[in-house]
Amino acid sequence: MQLEQLIAGFEELWPLAGAEPWDAPGLVCGGLSQPVASVLLTVDVTSEVVAEAIDGGFDLVLAHHPFLMRGVQTVAETTSKGATMSRAIRANLAIYAAHTNADIVIDGVSDTLAKVLGLQQIRPLVASGDGVGHGRIGQLTDVTTLGEFAQAIARALPATATGVRVAGDYGLSIETVALCGGAGESFISNAVASGADVYVTSDLRHHVVQDAREQALLSGGTPALIEISHWAAEFVWLAVAKRQLEARYPAVKFEVCDLRTDPWDFVITQ
Repeated sequence: MQLEQLIAGFEELWPLAGAEPWDAPGLVCGGLSQPVASVLLTVDVTSEVVAEAIDGGFDLVLAHHPFLMRGVQTVAETTSKGATMSRAIRANLAIYAAHTNADIVIDGVSDTLAKVLGLQQIRPLVASGDGVGHGRIGQLTDVTTLGEFAQAIARALPATATGVRVAGDYGLSIETVALCGGAGESFISNAVASGADVYVTSDLRHHVVQDAREQALLSGGTPALIEISHWAAEFVWLAVAKRQLEARYPAVKFEVCDLRTDPWDFVITQ
């Protein structure tokens, strides 16, 4: 199958028009007419992922994160980006990214995360269409505590060095959950306005969390905040994307890359 045919399917599932203005989804390298028989799905494009794709005989890497986002002035092989890109091009390995346009759709990144965490009555936290929008909010089937919910998250997601971090009282009752797969710090105010008991996302900064928790203490302690690995939050979507693509293209092999591309290797606790 030609790459162009696959891309047409990608853009039906994850329309480029849904991407944020700052984003850079789409074809990173490769020719539209080149044949594709096998596709490796990954969150990140790294040198190790490209090496696995080449060694495994894959024709295309379908990534969540764009490999060339911003601030790239050169792809000289003296740089990490240049070395990885050059290796892919020499091996005739195409790279395509579906990023914020895959975050917002039904069965996209946040929608998948909500289902993995067992939420019901799922809807966008920041709606932009029928079932489409950033983040998700929903209900747990049974009321639980913040501590028990955090433990359930740890069991549901692939393990990482940083694990699950929680800001809030362990025994706080949790029923309504807001979340955003990936870096969702900018949606904390939406989680607050939604009345959620807890907001789950990644890449939260010290002062942002501190200010949010100080404000929460004025209104009963909610929402609590749970920070999860950016990679782990998005990795669970790959299996869903794989099933969607297999249904559309039964003649093409789709495989999820099992390499852990979370950048943290270990933590030291006191």
